This record gives sequence, C-alpha cells and structure tokens, in this order.
Amino acid sequence: MTDRSKIIFGNEISSKDYKKAVKSKNKYARKFGDDSNADYPVKIEKNKYIGDSLGVNNVLVGDLDKNAHYVREDNLPGLEWNSEKGVIVGNIRMGFGHYRISMAIASAAHNMGYVPYWMDLNSYGETTCTKVISAQNDLYSLGSRLSKNPLFNKLVWEPMNYEGFRALSYNASDQKNAELMAPVFKNVPKDIPVVGTHVWPAQAALHAGMKYVVNAIPDNWPMALHFAEGAVHTVQCLDAYMGYRILNGMAKDKVCRPMPEGSLLYTGHYIDHEIVSGIENDCRQREERKKNGKPMRFLLTIGGAGAQKEIFAAMIKYLIPQIRSGKAALFVNVGDYKNVWDELLEEIPEMKTMSTEHMNDWKDTEEFAVSALSPENEITGIHGFWHKNIFEAVYCTNLLMRACDVLVTKPSELAFYPVPKLFIRRVGKHEMWGAIHSAEIGDGTLECRDIPHTLQMIDMFLETDLLSEMCENILENRKTGIYDGAYKVVNAAMNLRNN
Repeated sequence: MTDRSKIIFGNEISSKDYKKAVKSKNKYARKFGDDSNADYPVKIEKNKYIGDSLGVNNVLVGDLDKNAHYVREDNLPGLEWNSEKGVIVGNIRMGFGHYRISMAIASAAHNMGYVPYWMDLNSYGETTCTKVISAQNDLYSLGSRLSKNPLFNKLVWEPMNYEGFRALSYNASDQKNAELMAPVFKNVPKDIPVVGTHVWPAQAALHAGMKYVVNAIPDNWPMALHFAEGAVHTVQCLDAYMGYRILNGMAKDKVCRPMPEGSLLYTGHYIDHEIVSGIENDCRQREERKKNGKPMRFLLTIGGAGAQKEIFAAMIKYLIPQIRSGKAALFVNVGDYKNVWDELLEEIPEMKTMSTEHMNDWKDTEEFAVSALSPENEITGIHGFWHKNIFEAVYCTNLLMRACDVLVTKPSELAFYPVPKLFIRRVGKHEMWGAIHSAEIGDGTLECRDIPHTLQMIDMFLETDLLSEMCENILENRKTGIYDGAYKVVNAAMNLRNN
C-alpha cells in the first residue's frame, strides 16, 4: 500500500515530520485499538429523517444494535446496493458544516437520478475509526468554545486554524491517522463512487481501496489539511483553486510541486437542489416584502460548536423594538442546543411573550417553512426552532433559509448559500475567506467582528437598499452557475467510474 504520509503530490515529507505522523497513529492505536483485521457487517437502511426528501439511505457499519444514532424502530430488512446509480456521501459530524455539505451533495445526486448513501464515519461507535474522529471532534469543539477568550484565540486558535492546518506535515499526520479509519469500508463495494465532504472519509476510502473518490473541499483558504491524494479534489472558489493547485505556503517559503493535472476541479458552491431551483422565486419575494414594507425576516442560526449565543442575544435585544413595530421578524434555529434557547429566554424576558416555539416537532417545522414561502403569509414575532436529532437540527436552517430575508451566520459553510447574509464573528481565522468571497460576489456582508458593527449592519438591511442589491447579485451569480457546485461534484464522481 502506498504510504501517503511520506510523499504528498511529489513533495517529500521530512524524516522528523514522518516520524511524528507515525507516532500520532500509534498513540491513537494504543488508546482505541487497531481493528485493521476486523470484519464489520454492513447494512443499508432508508434514513428516517431525510430519506423521503433527499432520497438518502444510511450505511450502517458494525454492531447495528449500538448504532442508535440511525437505527430504525421498525427493524425492516436491509436494502441492497445500487451498483449502477449509487454514490456514497462520506462525512463526519464535526459541527454542522460537513453534514450540511453532505446534504447538498445528496440532494443534487437524488435530483440527478442517483441513489445517495449516507456514510457518517463518526457514527460507528465500536470502531477505532469513530473513536479517533470523536476524540478529535471533542478537541475541536473545545477549541471553538475557548476561542471566545481573546488571548487563547490570538495565541492558539487562529494560528492553528490558519497556519497549523495549512502545513504539509499536518496532512502527513492526518493520512497516517486515517489508516485507522479504513476498516469501516472493508465490506463496502469498492466500485461505488465516494464523495467525501471532509478529508477523513476521502482518505479512509482511499486507504481501504475504494476506486472512485472525490474529495469535496469545504474551505477556500488553501490548507494541506484538506488533501486526500488519489482523489479528485473539488473547490468552490477560483481563488482557492490556484492556492490549492500550487500548494501555496504549505511548506512555508519553499516552492512546492503542484497538484497534477486533473486532480483539482473548480465546481462552484455546494448547494442543495431545492435551494438552487428556488433562487429566482425566493429573491423576487424578498424584494417584494422589502418594497411593500413587510417585516424583514432575519434567520439566526447557531453552529454545531455553539459559540455565538452572546452575539445572538445582543441582536435579539436590538431587534425587539423593530419586531414590536412590525419592521422585523426573527427565526432562531438553535440546532440541537436546547439550552441556548432556554438561556436566551432567561436573559431576554421580553422574548417569552413574542415567541412561538417549534420544539422537536419536525412536521410543525416543515409546515411552517412551507407556509412562510407563501406571499400571502406575513410572518411576525419571533419563532424559535430546536430539534434533538442532528439531521433535523441541521436541515431546519436549509428549510427556513428560502423563506428568510437575511441569514445571520458565521462565515463558514453557510457563506456559500444563495441568500443575503450578515456575517458575524468567525470561529477560526480560515473562515474569514468565506466572508471575503461572499462580499466579492455581492451576496453577503463583510465579517462583523464585534457586536457594534453587527448592529450597524442590521440597520443597513432595514434602512437601505442593501437587501435588494444582494438579491440582484444572487440572480446574476445564478446565471453564471456559481451555485451549481453540488451537481458538478456528483458528475465528477460518476465520471470517474464511467471513464
């Protein structure tokens, strides 16, 4: 087997960094075991949460009784692989971002007539793969929360997310660790194309001998963290394309050997079919609401790390007079963090009489999202959303996005969605490029790094033509195919097999 930790795209890793990579793998193997010789059973079941809407089937691996995250209550027999139309969407739960990108790929695949298989490497509890990913996920979540401390953020978190993950030596360690993740693919048909929406599923698939792998890179700040040599890599932005192609800055000042021809594709943004197909109608309705003085709908969405509550609270307090006067309305999705909603109600008592709660009731959430799309339905007040299940927690934002006027988010994966966006403070310096790109194509604001600038931008949306300008830019971007990336990623995966 090729040792992908020694040479990366023709760039030799130093002996010191290679030994460090081996040491990292051995550390995890000692802690969690090495199950390279395990023969885990595999079962396919329809996803009971997004199976109907996105055509998704879950790939269960290992002890199915322990796979409580996905197991259906009805104990139906497993489905069969579709060798002609199947495409595996390999992902992990690390925050909400990679799940959301996976949903976009699955949505596009389903619309194109393919069968998306959902393979979450962080859901196979008994495997070394899941234990390694969970340990790293816990570290990342802790870092995200600690980043609220300015000193920790400046000295540790931003340097790690910006330069630490950028280094080729980091990729060498990741590649070595991913060897421990390969066993979950052992009994998966090797000729089913795989789209990894995080680098670890792509790396693990390649180590396991999967033949056709696409690595859908989420970030447009070029980092060696995202390399899975042997896969076709895709990026959402042209400026990212050049940085990744030449491995810019990944060995400090050294000029690196570039990625070979055909190993990197620019696709555009990874967006769900349902959202892309509704762009024209949704933008037209936003402009009509603005023109007719209807309440401007702000959607506040908290990420999986849960690090933005204080910004949410400041915005809600600022908007309450506008909500009372009918100038604004709020959708607040706290994901699977019910405590955040409870803390907001405690901190802002006025919310209680102004809020309608949509708590852990998916049918109610779907019905509200559909009704909010109707031009005749005027939304007022505050609407709070919480769902215990991760699929519902993530997809809730996707449903509400079409009916909102302004999406309020940190500049992560949501920076690429075709909706006017107000960017609050990032969590990790690499995310700042999402806001920069969005501002360049005109569908989002600059990153508001503090609360006063965030509140200033709220006034800009309410009092100026900024919303209409962004809608017009979204429509122009739509014509050039900027939001068609998910379809192109699926095409790239299927073309690998067909060719």
